[in-house]
Amino acid sequence: MSRRKRVLKRPVILADKNFGSILVSKLINRVMWSGKKTIASRIVTTALMEAAKEVEVTEVELLDAVLDQVTPKVEVQSMRVGGANYQVPMEPRPERALRLALTWIVDSARKMKGKPMNLKLKQIMVESFNGQGPAVAKRNAVHQTAAGNRAFTHLAYRAKKKASA
Repeated sequence: MSRRKRVLKRPVILADKNFGSILVSKLINRVMWSGKKTIASRIVTTALMEAAKEVEVTEVELLDAVLDQVTPKVEVQSMRVGGANYQVPMEPRPERALRLALTWIVDSARKMKGKPMNLKLKQIMVESFNGQGPAVAKRNAVHQTAAGNRAFTHLAYRAKKKASA
């Protein structure tokens, strides 16, 4: 039996007005501070437009490519087995993987100092598009941790079997 309740799914997020993309809306929601959605929307829109111009693709294609570079394929989850905690590599659910990718992009932009947020976000997107930068490094670090704990993969199967019973 699971220790926690499953979190209820929130209502569907509407597509962004500028680009008609749900992914852009989710990025805007991640950038947003204190409910100031108009400011977050302006930041994301200008960052996407400038970055897309720099790498010469459309804005939505750029965001898709960046998310493809940053989205984790595997992560480690802490699991208690026989009095010991193990870091078990597991494939994240698609919603969680997307959320992690968006969070890593926004957090790495926020950590940069001395520039406006739209320029920082643009720089992170261009770097991630090219397979570099702190967001891609974070994904690689998570994958490396999972590879280091591959020996405990069999515990994930036990946990799934136990949860379905």
